[in-house]
Amino acid sequence: MRTDPPVAQLLEIAASAVPLLERARGLVETLDGWLAADAIWLTLSDPGSKVYATVGSTGLEQPVLDYLGRQAVARETQLAGLHRNRPPVSVTELPVPMEELPTWADCLIPTGFREGLGVPILEPRGPYLGMLSLLFASGEPPSGALRDRLGQLAPLIARGISPMRSMLATARLVQGATSGVVLLRDGTSYTLPGLDDHPLLAADSLAVEIARRTLVAGQEYRSFLWPADGDSGTTGHARLTVLTATDVPAFVLGTVLVTPEADCRGLTPRELEVLGLLVEGRSNQQIARRLTIALRTVAAHVEHILHKMDVPTRTLAAVRAEREGCHVPPPPRPRSRR
Repeated sequence: MRTDPPVAQLLEIAASAVPLLERARGLVETLDGWLAADAIWLTLSDPGSKVYATVGSTGLEQPVLDYLGRQAVARETQLAGLHRNRPPVSVTELPVPMEELPTWADCLIPTGFREGLGVPILEPRGPYLGMLSLLFASGEPPSGALRDRLGQLAPLIARGISPMRSMLATARLVQGATSGVVLLRDGTSYTLPGLDDHPLLAADSLAVEIARRTLVAGQEYRSFLWPADGDSGTTGHARLTVLTATDVPAFVLGTVLVTPEADCRGLTPRELEVLGLLVEGRSNQQIARRLTIALRTVAAHVEHILHKMDVPTRTLAAVRAEREGCHVPPPPRPRSRR
């Protein structure tokens, strides 16, 4: 093993704009040139399918990688506590002998490995990402120096394989956005690093639920307005931009970004609500029932909307509103229970 890890090279890879999997492979190849390990396994944890997805490896044949991708391996790792923030841990330090761990007894020991060092990888102030595993043919315990160095490098490796970092690069394309969260398929969300918190991005926010349903439905982009304090009677609105995830693991849905103090063609709060129902294809009668207002009031709102949107028909108004994100969508109805 070399005296010093190639930190500068790892930093360059982690900060690069290349796709996530390419960054992960670069990190593993760089570590392989520094470490004396016989195999390296870098993974991302998928909370939806409850498996570890390999994003980089050296020294492991495909049958071994296929075995390590099983749900049973992920369960065994969690039982060993390797999914929590902790220093690197040797397999010989676990409370269960390695001969009694199925992953080792059935796969790794027959393959020729006698020692291993696991390093949990966590997003700063965010979710558990996965694990870096070093495997050794020798049964010699890993040195304290190796453990310390890997513990110091873990945040750098997390930066390199962070789905949030990829999402943050996309978020910067939305002009004026000051807040944002990443939505995961398991229903959780995490604030994008470097952006502010916002009440509209709370876990129980109706606006976030609209965004989540948008992404689950496969829509790649959506923009809409929402009352800034959650009260439809106010005049202040924020713009929410929903973007699907790209170059990230499948358990990441996408991002929701907030641009404060958005305005749209001088439409009033009530007109924005009516326009949102027009986007959904509702008739005047349905809008009147939904908003509990008179039918003639709906007709007046629609007339004002057409004038302000500079379109001749309600259909064109809906198309333009959807394209410009110039409407307040109706709150989502509760999901049906089976």
